[in-house]
Amino acid sequence: MPTYDYECDACGHAWEMFQRIVEDPIKKCPECKKKKARRLFGTGSAVMFKGSGFYETDYRSESYKKGAKAAKDAKSESKSDSKSGSKSDSKPKPKPDSGTK
Repeated sequence: MPTYDYECDACGHAWEMFQRIVEDPIKKCPECKKKKARRLFGTGSAVMFKGSGFYETDYRSESYKKGAKAAKDAKSESKSDSKSGSKSDSKPKPKPDSGTK
């Protein structure tokens, strides 16, 4: 449901209200009870997603989360193995010359 902003011209009270798109605007202020409320122009006709990561953290299945965690663990493990290994020269050591030609 969309969120609409309202303001009362009598007392100045401002509030947000979730309403269906087909509903008529509210006329009565919840504070002073006078019929001076008006709907403000704004983002009322759109759905707003507030917060971060709503898809990745809220709607992913448990099997997807487990698979992603396993892949992340395997990747970090392979990085730590390559860093912990000893550094070796990539050039082969030359053999001592025996003096015969």
